[in-house]
Amino acid sequence: MTHPSETIRKRYSCRSYDPKPVEMPVLQRLMEAVSTPQVGPFGNRPRFHLMSMDNLSREDWKDLGTYGVIKNARLFLAGAISPAPMALEDYGFCKEKLILKATELGLNTCWLGGTFAKSAFERAACLNPNELLPTVAAVGYAAKQKSLTDRLMRGIAGSTSRLPWGKLFFSGNPQTALSPEEAGPFQEALENVRRAPSASNRQPWRIVYQKDSKTFLFYLSRTAGYRYLCSVSLQDIDMGIAMSHFDLTMSALNLPGRWRINAAAPPIRSWEYIAEWQPEF
Repeated sequence: MTHPSETIRKRYSCRSYDPKPVEMPVLQRLMEAVSTPQVGPFGNRPRFHLMSMDNLSREDWKDLGTYGVIKNARLFLAGAISPAPMALEDYGFCKEKLILKATELGLNTCWLGGTFAKSAFERAACLNPNELLPTVAAVGYAAKQKSLTDRLMRGIAGSTSRLPWGKLFFSGNPQTALSPEEAGPFQEALENVRRAPSASNRQPWRIVYQKDSKTFLFYLSRTAGYRYLCSVSLQDIDMGIAMSHFDLTMSALNLPGRWRINAAAPPIRSWEYIAEWQPEF
């Protein structure tokens, strides 16, 4: 298995695809991963489905749309989950692992939150009455040349840029920036969080490191008004994606730990406490 850091560095949001079909051995391995039951760190169980445009009728295919954002993709990874506490965090956590599996298999992907025809995808994914379809993701081989829309969106979102460590990671309190050197053996995991994708590249995660207990507190710096642009909070999903990067890296480094919600976690003004990672070594 490829080290997660290599896969995370390799993956980017691809909006322009080669129309050629995914090779069957690759498709079979991806379908096996997608069909494996998923459970997030807080016990929610998202359900994922790999949708092929080739298996849809012409009328159904016409209804599906990405508002010009995606070009030529023939596969979409749809994910459904029932509303519950921490459901969206678990959803992002589990789906990002599948996204990285696709990357490991040599495929390209792009998360889609508010830029797809939700009702049409919901019908195609055969959603249960109590389920939500928060996102889909395009999957396939990257086109040799990016479309104009792709180039414009990458520029608008600043997809290739990331906030510096001092804006994201803190030591003991939100006033003290955490340096890579101070992070020590956890530096790689935090850098992979910094590289995580997020809606509009907002990077809403903030992490406070408690050095004495080696505990990492994950907070959400929510963008005002952003949650109302979609029917679900994409930034809660973003937190799950960041947690997934952290978790995968720590596991690869043989630094075991567990996620928990601490009711006594210190409140921080303008940030929302989400969860924390505690070491088990």
